[in-house]
Amino acid sequence: MIKIENITENFKPKFVKPKLLKFTIDDKRRTWEVLEVYDSVAILIYHESKDAFILVKQFRPAVYLKNQDGYTYELCAGIVDKEASLKQIAKEEIFEECGYEVELSQIERITEFYTSVGFAGGKQTLYYVKVDQHQKVNSGGGIDDENIEVIYLSVNEAEKFMFDETKAKTPGLMFAFEWWFNKL
Repeated sequence: MIKIENITENFKPKFVKPKLLKFTIDDKRRTWEVLEVYDSVAILIYHESKDAFILVKQFRPAVYLKNQDGYTYELCAGIVDKEASLKQIAKEEIFEECGYEVELSQIERITEFYTSVGFAGGKQTLYYVKVDQHQKVNSGGGIDDENIEVIYLSVNEAEKFMFDETKAKTPGLMFAFEWWFNKL
């Protein structure tokens, strides 16, 4: 059970920087509230012998404020908050969140796109990797207090899952599934 104890509006954020952007467009002065955010990587992981995608399910407080559940189904992902290649960060996230050890050469770049463009505009680079059980080295679940649940979703159920409105999903996950089903 989740219980919200407090919501604070004025604080010093750790991962985002709120800003008020003043600009002129077509000779009209405007202002816009934006968040400066970290870019990120996300990985569509396909488990060959299970014929399933590996997703993560985790609690997202901002989603909780919208649906009083807060659990989302997502791709394995992480923010770009250190000096390392995007592929290296993807590799580390696969290990930390899902428990699989992969080689950099296995990770295929799909594309990049911008998320939350109305207020944040973070760039996300999307990758794809195939894994099998021999690469499973730990249970995953994230680091510190991430509290991530690893989910196996069969490929046969994925298209139906995409349109199941009872499951909170991210745009990156939806895009990755579309990529998968259109590449075949």
